[in-house]
Amino acid sequence: MKYLIGVDVGTSGTKSVLFDTQGKEIASCTVEYPLYQPKNGWAEQDPRDWWNAVCKTLKYLTEKAEDGEICGLGISGQMHGLVMLDENNEVIRNSIIWCDGRTTEECREIEEIIGHDRLMEITCNPALEGFTAGKIRWVQKNEPENYARCRHILLPKDYIRFMLTGEYATEVSDASGMQLLDIQGRCWSDEVCDKLGIDMSLLARVYESPEATGYITKEASELTGLKEGVVVAGGAGDNAAAAIGAGVCKSGKAFTTIGTSGVVFAHTDKPVFDKNGRIHTFCCAVPGKWHVMGVTQAAGLSLNWFRGNLAKDISYKELDAQSAEIGIGSDKLIYLPYLMGERTPILDVNSRGVYFGLSAMHTRAHMARATMEGVSYSLYSCVELLAELGIDVSDMVACGGGGKSKLWKKILADVYGIDIKTLASQECAALGVAILGGVAAGVFESVEDGCNICVSEKEKTESDAVNHNEYMKYYGLYKKLYPSLKDNFKELSTL
Repeated sequence: MKYLIGVDVGTSGTKSVLFDTQGKEIASCTVEYPLYQPKNGWAEQDPRDWWNAVCKTLKYLTEKAEDGEICGLGISGQMHGLVMLDENNEVIRNSIIWCDGRTTEECREIEEIIGHDRLMEITCNPALEGFTAGKIRWVQKNEPENYARCRHILLPKDYIRFMLTGEYATEVSDASGMQLLDIQGRCWSDEVCDKLGIDMSLLARVYESPEATGYITKEASELTGLKEGVVVAGGAGDNAAAAIGAGVCKSGKAFTTIGTSGVVFAHTDKPVFDKNGRIHTFCCAVPGKWHVMGVTQAAGLSLNWFRGNLAKDISYKELDAQSAEIGIGSDKLIYLPYLMGERTPILDVNSRGVYFGLSAMHTRAHMARATMEGVSYSLYSCVELLAELGIDVSDMVACGGGGKSKLWKKILADVYGIDIKTLASQECAALGVAILGGVAAGVFESVEDGCNICVSEKEKTESDAVNHNEYMKYYGLYKKLYPSLKDNFKELSTL
């Protein structure tokens, strides 16, 4: 028996999954770790927590695979995080991760230095607080002693790769989110790095996602249980990985994922970008192809925050059941999911969460359903934007934690006005990078071949036209709320 492993270094924890070469899940293990928020709007994690979690999860899986051979491994992970290593490969400071919003001033400087239009031409995206370039510039300005010690800059999953293989490597999908990559050329941009004063020797070598980037070292073998010499593929950023695990590897296919953040993602054969920067255009995990995606910063995070603070005594399943008893529109309660600022389509780091219309009649079941509906409205705004750019999203798959909720899938289908497919494996990101590991190991001829073998549909949630029309009444009001509050959010940030 041959096996593949997908490792997903997420924000709340690392999940590693063991698959056979047909894409069937054999075993999985998750280890959680903390998120640090030293100031309002900041978000950091300790990369050593990720590595400890990876070692524990891989040790568990290797014990489950004693009857066969683990022949390939791929790594997925939260994008944009800044990991800095010194000359001894020690972590210099906590990683400033994707949802950190401290770099507004640095983003403005990047746009001034490079020019908005030129930045869009090279990186296909405006300077945003979540991206890595702004974080690097923030450290340059605010922690010059740390920057002076820096010898290597890595992304979260690429730090794990280094610990597994000893190689400083990244791949095009994750590197796209650093705002240092020439998206069309699929290589680091000399111009951007030079103008921002970033020595390119600090950056890792760039690979395509299914390429072999290194092999398990003796030291990593002892810590993880993996055999020395197992190939490690380039892997992919979390959303690009989930796309492969969802079979989104050619034009016309799309997926929605509700993890900590939420994403609407579509494959394209050529780079398509929005001149206003409301969506992201990145290289995808299929060599020579791209993808576009809209992002909701706090998707599953919104429901997790709600349950953790207001419904600790019941499970998500029970919360689903109670929320299902509430009608469309949550009895005139609307939620804005801006707990961590927002990307698509408003691009406003100052925006914050709102329950609009809250009254004494509302229960926590109303608030829970409104939370799911509000996140769905935010994701639908991404669907609308992709359609505006001429991108077909009618073949839609749902994955991530929210994709396990029957109620949330039904809300999505009715808000979108299109059917939502669910796959046999809900571990899309882990399966996606396991497929990439299979390509690197020679198990599959190509990414498309791996998807054809490993990805299968489980069920379909049908959209109801009457429900869609009813949701659109609330969505129309939802869209009016942010413009009304924009100036207030900005004022609040200065208090």
